[in-house]
Amino acid sequence: MLKRKDGRAESELRQVKIIKDWLKDPYGSCLIELGNTRVVCAATLEEKVPVFLKNKRSGWITAEYGMLPGSTPERVKRERTSGRIYEIQRFIGRSFRSITDLEVLNGYTITIDCDVLQADGGTRVASITGGYVALYDAIQYMLAQGMIDRTPLKNFVAACSVGIVENTPLLDLTYEEDARAAVNMNVVMTDDLSIIEIQATGEARPFNMDELNKLLTLAKDGVKQLFGIQRDVLSLRV
Repeated sequence: MLKRKDGRAESELRQVKIIKDWLKDPYGSCLIELGNTRVVCAATLEEKVPVFLKNKRSGWITAEYGMLPGSTPERVKRERTSGRIYEIQRFIGRSFRSITDLEVLNGYTITIDCDVLQADGGTRVASITGGYVALYDAIQYMLAQGMIDRTPLKNFVAACSVGIVENTPLLDLTYEEDARAAVNMNVVMTDDLSIIEIQATGEARPFNMDELNKLLTLAKDGVKQLFGIQRDVLSLRV
């Protein structure tokens, strides 16, 4: 059995904490802590849509992602346009659009900004899990102001990382585990446990269907816990 440096079980998440309304001005915001990974998520609103949606009955949700220079042991350059950053931003934006009726947001664009304060693995999945809390609050603001007449959100969304380290499937990889993983995977799911997106890579070797199923089961158990935390933060427990 693989012994994890932080003492967690193979199927155990790191400690997760979401602080809602962490910023004063955005329509929705939070700080999400996933172990030593910390990401600030903020939702802002504009009464306009991208050019390709002009004269169409639709709104838009997009995302921006960045890492602060001091978020890793070696200074990170302030980049917003590198290929990696662009890919992560698209990944986050797709996750939110997939659970949103964009017609309800007709004429409006919501941007979810995700800024990594400290990185120790799982920054993109933390951005999605925390970003949903910011998005939900922005939608509540729009409803309260009469900007929309019903919620466009069809589901909750959360994400977690899984991987295979020393032939052992693990949930919620730290940076050190991620660097050693033979297989890396990020999984985005809805609260009815439908899959939005799977990003999976055989870093050191191919992986088989049995391993894939084990990783998906770990991810499912992980996001179920994350949905509970989101609901608690948003006071939506039934």
